[in-house]
Amino acid sequence: MEIPAELEAQRKLGPDWAAWLDRLPRLADDLLGEWRLTPSGEAKYGFTSLVIPVRGADGEAMLKIAFDGAPEVEQEHLALQAWGGDGAVRLFRADPARRALLLEKLGERDLTGEWDLAACEIVAGFYGRLHKPAPGRLRPLTGFLTRWLDALEADRRDVPVPPRLIDLALARGRAFAADPESVGRIVHGDLHYENVLTAAREPWLVIDPQPMSGDPHYEVAPLLWNRWEEMSGYLRESIQRRFYTVVEAAGLDEDRARDWVIVRMVLNAHWAVEDAQRMRRGLDAEERDWITRCISVAKAVQR
Repeated sequence: MEIPAELEAQRKLGPDWAAWLDRLPRLADDLLGEWRLTPSGEAKYGFTSLVIPVRGADGEAMLKIAFDGAPEVEQEHLALQAWGGDGAVRLFRADPARRALLLEKLGERDLTGEWDLAACEIVAGFYGRLHKPAPGRLRPLTGFLTRWLDALEADRRDVPVPPRLIDLALARGRAFAADPESVGRIVHGDLHYENVLTAAREPWLVIDPQPMSGDPHYEVAPLLWNRWEEMSGYLRESIQRRFYTVVEAAGLDEDRARDWVIVRMVLNAHWAVEDAQRMRRGLDAEERDWITRCISVAKAVQR
């Protein structure tokens, strides 16, 4: 199995990535053989996964193999099993130990071609279907959140974000971590325009969850930081329009959704700093631009 060059480029992220990429061709070949699958198209890639169009006993399908060092995708199969194809891609088979999933084949088109506010309404329409009671085995958002906040607090002097925003994110984040309402529902975790595809059995279906037992209000932020270039010249107003559109369409509590956006954006900025630290270098231009984006979103949603 030949690995796409764009996925091979992830070697720069460290030795764990390099080791996984070294194992990946053999792993893909083993799964194709064991599951009696025949490749039926060119392999695709995501930021953390290889996706191969295949043909097998379930007909046309997609074999997805995810990076085994990414805890956010470790329990993807649990969410897909709980959803059972209701609003989301259908799961045919899973091997959690090898981070391998056999999935329903969907269309190529995603929501990036739709008007952004209409796309926000479509995504908001999925929330009620996806936010089912979380299975007991699904890890709680609050457990992740506490670790993320502790790391942010330890590194705060190295994070080029206004101190008041860091203080606000830490305070609101700690409050969420102690709040029983912050757990209990399946949250997708990364539900944005590119993670909703056309399908045969419904107009749109959701893919690629990073699931946790969490709070539905956690979901809004990815709709604000994606399709960024479209907001040029009207940044604050565009971010606010998206925010209010999805909050109203989903019937979310505005203040709670706002606080989660602020917490997530400051944490995102810190993770860019952590990536640079892990590679023992300073922030590059792309990371600085990303941090500027995070600050812009956090500021835009404040009253």
